[in-house]
Amino acid sequence: MQTPYKFFLLLSICTAVLTAGCSKTSQNTETPGNAGLETSSENGASSASIDFEAVTIDGTAVSADLFSEARLTMVNVWATYCNPCLSEMPGLGELADAYNPEDFQLIGIISDVPEGAEEKALNHASDLVEQTGADYPHLLLNESLYRALLTEVSAVPTTYFINEGGEILDIVTGAMEKSAWEEKIDALLEK
Repeated sequence: MQTPYKFFLLLSICTAVLTAGCSKTSQNTETPGNAGLETSSENGASSASIDFEAVTIDGTAVSADLFSEARLTMVNVWATYCNPCLSEMPGLGELADAYNPEDFQLIGIISDVPEGAEEKALNHASDLVEQTGADYPHLLLNESLYRALLTEVSAVPTTYFINEGGEILDIVTGAMEKSAWEEKIDALLEK
């Protein structure tokens, strides 16, 4: 088991990388990949499933099994300091409610608030979620979640689209308008 020092060093490095880029423009990466995950050359989707255990901002334990709850999961990695992230969250909150939960679900990952953070940081993140109407689960960063999804994240927001088998279908770096997200979600659900 790793010492708390190593975890916080890893968290500090992750935070430094993420603070280096807060992106307003979207950049669609056609061949998604992740460190430690093999990718399929046929459609660009990850052929290995994602594995993690985490806690939501309200204290609920979750695991990668949550991907099996919907045909498509949109995972939006954001930060409390990122204006483009916060600007798109009201639209994301509306999208979270617009689809049948068996078809689509939305999950947030708060990249700058770790599990076990001080109450002040948790309250600030909770206030932002409430203010933006982003009423969907938000996960707190931990080593398991970082290794599973965030090793290649270089800017926030970064958004993953993952199927019910835990395979990454697409990755988008940057914020987008609600209508652009709807088009992407609808296209992925039609496949």
